[in-house]
Amino acid sequence: MQIDLRTVTIDPQRNTFDHLARRFGDKPASRYQEGSYDIQAAENLHYRPTWDPEQALYDTSITRIVLQDWYVLKDPRQYYYSTYTLARARQQETAEANFGFVESRGLGDAMAEELRDAALRVLVPLRHAAWGANQNNAFICGYGYGTAFTQPCMYHAMDNLGIAQYLSRLGLLLGDTEALDAAKQAWTEDRSWQPLRRYVEDSMALRDPFELFVAQNLVLDGLLYPLVYGRIVDDELSPRGASAVAMLTQFMSDWFDETRKWVDSVVKTAAAESDGNRAVLAEWIHDWRERAAAALLPIVELALGARADEAVAEQLTAFDARVAKTGVTL
Repeated sequence: MQIDLRTVTIDPQRNTFDHLARRFGDKPASRYQEGSYDIQAAENLHYRPTWDPEQALYDTSITRIVLQDWYVLKDPRQYYYSTYTLARARQQETAEANFGFVESRGLGDAMAEELRDAALRVLVPLRHAAWGANQNNAFICGYGYGTAFTQPCMYHAMDNLGIAQYLSRLGLLLGDTEALDAAKQAWTEDRSWQPLRRYVEDSMALRDPFELFVAQNLVLDGLLYPLVYGRIVDDELSPRGASAVAMLTQFMSDWFDETRKWVDSVVKTAAAESDGNRAVLAEWIHDWRERAAAALLPIVELALGARADEAVAEQLTAFDARVAKTGVTL
């Protein structure tokens, strides 16, 4: 008996889900599209929230930004759960190797006491600011609209939680538990930290999720990370013998360079929608920019002394140039 085998190609009746076919046409969709587009709950919400009956449960009018389609705020990194966790896992391996290298070779103990104290004084209290950023991005995710916008905010929240943990580990490595206690006391009582603490706490009281996105992710992060991890750690401490601190904070520098592309894309897309959006964004950025610069100045002074004014001014110029590229005129 002879059996002949042959291959038969069966054309699928459809290539993707109906809601993606309506948006992109009937063609195979990417995993990012499947995990991001048109999955925002928008129907069959029978009751308004009891804590604010004037708004719907998922309400686009909660923000002053107006968009015809909130899914235009896509993530240029195209992160969905799988790609996000894989990317962060690789970065975590690098961070763990850096911590292991510094600890195994005693590089923290080899640093001059002056440099180690400066690193602890400037960096460890920032774990409280990172926790505030975690809370703020969780709020944006909860009250924002459109998964393409809210999904990366949740990833951003978890990243900030990781940054807070890395700063805690840095404090334990360079100064043991006393460093964490001192950092908490500085955050709550030291005069240098009270402007930033007030900025973080005031931002946590915002109700407009897009204004919170601007205040936290664009303005505060846009000034804090270049000043602290670029100007202080890379340009000031490392050349003087604190390269171990740069290794322990490499994740923060890499993370800021990566995430700013997404933040800029969101602001640029919202600004391009209408003159009204551009005016609102300019108002928010101008107001929070002034507050953030004033809040960060005394912290930069802890490391740079009299050169702090110059460093903050330089970063403000760079920040303004960054904002101009998004189409917002301050």
